[in-house]
Amino acid sequence: MIKNYIGNIKRSRRVGYSTKEGGVIWYILFCQGQEEQQILDSCRALLSEKSLTDAFVLTYDRMRRYQGDWHLEKRILFPERVFLESKDEKALKDELRQCQRIVEQKASLIQIGNQDEAFLRGLCGKEKHLKMSRGVIQKGDTGVTEGPLKGNEKRIGKIDRHRPTS
Repeated sequence: MIKNYIGNIKRSRRVGYSTKEGGVIWYILFCQGQEEQQILDSCRALLSEKSLTDAFVLTYDRMRRYQGDWHLEKRILFPERVFLESKDEKALKDELRQCQRIVEQKASLIQIGNQDEAFLRGLCGKEKHLKMSRGVIQKGDTGVTEGPLKGNEKRIGKIDRHRPTS
């Protein structure tokens, strides 16, 4: 469900939102698959502090069973997307244009709306990592008992019913 949340934003869509006075704004930089870390490293190394406050990918926890045991894995929440924080959109766009390594990826940059940013900040926290939520299903109704999805049960689109024994 959360993957579809930003996955539905079209690359060519022009997004216009009012900016927050003096605050940082989140942007999504679309990139090629499997190259998120390279783009992230390039942004951090090549963009100035004036144009870039922070660069990151959002991650989440996932349980997988292999070798007879359950293992907690950390995965990228939105593949092919790098998040950039900036106070100066013009400086960010100018530096991205000048930065050949990033522009060659045919990446597009869009601004995230204030409500969407607040929602993602609430889910992922300062660590920019979505921890696993736990809950129960009773008579077809989902109830989250712990984790960041508590109180957001109506937004849940898919439930992983794996039951780790440990």
